[in-house]
Order: sequence, then C-alpha cells, then structure tokens
Amino acid sequence: MATFVRVRGPLDERTAANLYSVVVGVVLGGGAIGWVKPPSRAEFDEWLSDVVGAVRAGEADAVLVGEAGGAVAAFGYWRRYARPTLRVNADLEKVFVAPGDQGRGLGGQVVSLLIESAHQAGIETLTLDARGDNLPAIRLYERLGFTRYGHLPAFIAFGPYRYDQLLFLKRL
Repeated sequence: MATFVRVRGPLDERTAANLYSVVVGVVLGGGAIGWVKPPSRAEFDEWLSDVVGAVRAGEADAVLVGEAGGAVAAFGYWRRYARPTLRVNADLEKVFVAPGDQGRGLGGQVVSLLIESAHQAGIETLTLDARGDNLPAIRLYERLGFTRYGHLPAFIAFGPYRYDQLLFLKRL
C-alpha cells in the first residue's frame, strides 16, 4: 500500500538511495525528467538538497510516495518562480514514478496533491512543460485540468533526437 509523505527536511540515507535508484531507472528507461543520462549520486544529492532547501524556505513543496519495505514509488514537486513579479506562480518541475509502479495511478495522485498544496500556498497559476512524445503524462495533465498554452517544435535535445516541448498551465 502506498504512503504519501510531504518532504519537509532532508531524506534519510535509505530513502535518498531509493529515490536515486528510481531516478536512474526512469532515466535509463527514457523518462523525460530532465536528465539525458542518469546523474551521478553527487549530482543527484545536490539536486535533492536544492529541492529540500526550497521546501524548507517555503519556496516549494514536494511529495514522496513510499511503499511497504521502504521502496520509493513516486516523487514530484513544484517550485515558485524566482522573479518577484512572478512569485504568485509556480512550476511543476519534476514528477516521476518508478518503472515497476507505473500504471497504478500514483503520478496522478502526486500531481493532485501538489495542485492542492500549491492552491493552499496561494499559488495562482501552476505551470509545467512536457516532452511532446510523453503521451501518458500529457493525458494525465489534461485530465487534471491543465491547458496547453505553448508549443516549441524540436526544442528538447536528447542525444541526436529532437522533441517538441509542450507548455501547460492550470489556474488555481
């Protein structure tokens, strides 16, 4: 049974290692989460520290989905825009589900929790971008009320391949 936990501080080493394994698995499977190749553990730790620091500063919110036995099944977070004139808005920066847990609705649950927390934090508009070939994610975002507002053809470089970048927003 999945347990949803709001990240409020640094993760213990076991959970961080599990999350790192999920990131590696998603990236190796071609997942569109921002890395072309799996990050080193040091790069991952730096990224995670940055996310946790933003959460602790009230600039972000993150949700971790754990399973019995301590395995991480999913993760996602939003972060406020840094520019003072845009701080009423936030970007859903990463949402991913472990390869073995995909298709169970966990991504939708994570995004729904993040939408609610963004609303509670006073966020007016939540944005995100998706790689054009990531049809399951696109369908999920549209089902949850996100509207496409932009399309950048061949904008994302993944080795020799180019993918469209689709931009979405949800007014809260």
